[in-house]
Amino acid sequence: MANTKHRPQRGDLRSAFGSGGPSQEQRALEVWPPLAPPCQLAESPGSTRKVCRAGRRGLSTLEEPGKGAGQRRGVEKDKLRAGAPLPIPQHTQELQNILAEYWDTGTAAAFSMDGVSTAILLLLLAVISLSLTFTSWGKGQLPPGPKPLPILGNLLQLRSQDLLTSLTKLSKKYGSVYTVYLGPRRVVVLSGYQTVKEALVDKGEEFSGRGSYPVFFNFTKGDGIAFSNGERWKVLRRFSVQILRNFGMGKRSIEERILEEGSFLLEVLRKTEGKPFDPVFILSRSVSNIICSVIFGNRFEYDDERLLTIIRFINDNFQIMSSPWGELYNIFPSLLDWLPGPHRRMFRNFRGMKELIARSVREHQASLDPNSPRDFIDCFLTKMAQEKKDPLSHFQMDTLLMTTHNLLFGGTETVGTTMRHAFLILMKYPKIQARIQEEIDRVVGRARTPSLEDRVNMPYTDAVIHEVQRFADVIPMNLPHRVIRDTHFRGFLIPKTPQEFNPEHFLDANQSFKKSPAFMPFSAGRRLCLGEPLARMELFIFLTSILQNFTLQPLVEPEDIDLTPLSSGLGNLPRPFQLCVQVR
Repeated sequence: MANTKHRPQRGDLRSAFGSGGPSQEQRALEVWPPLAPPCQLAESPGSTRKVCRAGRRGLSTLEEPGKGAGQRRGVEKDKLRAGAPLPIPQHTQELQNILAEYWDTGTAAAFSMDGVSTAILLLLLAVISLSLTFTSWGKGQLPPGPKPLPILGNLLQLRSQDLLTSLTKLSKKYGSVYTVYLGPRRVVVLSGYQTVKEALVDKGEEFSGRGSYPVFFNFTKGDGIAFSNGERWKVLRRFSVQILRNFGMGKRSIEERILEEGSFLLEVLRKTEGKPFDPVFILSRSVSNIICSVIFGNRFEYDDERLLTIIRFINDNFQIMSSPWGELYNIFPSLLDWLPGPHRRMFRNFRGMKELIARSVREHQASLDPNSPRDFIDCFLTKMAQEKKDPLSHFQMDTLLMTTHNLLFGGTETVGTTMRHAFLILMKYPKIQARIQEEIDRVVGRARTPSLEDRVNMPYTDAVIHEVQRFADVIPMNLPHRVIRDTHFRGFLIPKTPQEFNPEHFLDANQSFKKSPAFMPFSAGRRLCLGEPLARMELFIFLTSILQNFTLQPLVEPEDIDLTPLSSGLGNLPRPFQLCVQVR
């Protein structure tokens, strides 16, 4: 641990909803949150406003229940399980339930001749079941869409490297609400700001559940603040919001931590002495240290092996989950669980991360003072002790480990990746970088560090930061949502050029900063990201502090810088690059 200790004040990241009894579970629908078209302009159907490149959540998908990892592997008692809302023949639904039950019990591992015969029979029944399911496509009250093939669904019509662009193109043909199949999983897509807002904000209660996301569910089993549902999620979110606020989230005290960390970052950049370097770890260490100080009570030195291990695990997993292989796992998890591939390294990383967190928890337990909590872990352990006699308590050790992982992942990768996108963009457009520096010199000068109070007087810088978030769209599909009850939506029953970086999107005619209602980098509604205030503060202070002291210089000509993502899956990852920083 490092030398700087943060005292708490007296007194995940995305969240989810799910509810109640079997009747609701049988009717629930899973909902993917806003999907923003990252690479091409889409006219918002039924709207006069164009969806921007990042679209800021210009698309959202609603996933059908009973098709995700939850049904395949079994879900804890408060997670929603649901049947298909289309009028599928009863015998077909029973076959699907039998197949799910077979794999859940693990009997497939007993490969006697009888086991093989049973497996083959069940596979044939599954194909028949899926065929009947797809035959019933379009006969219910779900929105229209392209006709799927058995098992493959609409995968042949979608580009795995750029799923969002494919979905955006389909919205032009089928409208703002339409249905596609990602393999055997039925998904309803919402396109355009008005449609997404109506679902996530106006009908926020109905759409507040967390849908299945197999890559994460394999590890979390539906636990933790980001992937839980029902009463557990409500309790965890309420608790986490309160504790994060107590430790300065959105307050002056957290700004002081960011300013302090920014000074360490500037010192590291000075030590590069104008030589080329890869910014990945330099930026990630600074960003991660902010959330680490809240969770663990201390910041880490930049050469601390624990901090470096956290960043390696998170960066590697984010790359895998953002690759076509990661998308493939989310579509066919039961199949890929039996095959080798990068997903196995990802799950090893998850386990390593869990053990690292558990090690820190054990250290906290050994020195815990319930009357003087030092950080998030102390507060959670104290709550566990208070409710240890309650068999229904949601404050358990696994929940602490998963929630801590959720906070670390969300608080490290998103801002770090956004900063790398910003570096690339500012090097490609040096005139924009120079204009920001001119505004910094005029408003802040060189004698002091920029603070959040300066933001209101720096509209151009604020606009550029928002445009970076819009353009980069770091989490293009966000995390899946689900409806928690039968929801009628727009008549259906649900059991400017985006490629151009332009800060004028966030400036009015008087060059003052203007908000855009379609700008949703942190999602919207009840699943709004807990870390939004922290991320906004980090982006402004880190970026302005860097540009106050340095000019970013590329190793190639600006026109040769490629801003298209290296991959686009869970996240939009910038291409690897090196740069130099010239002291101003």
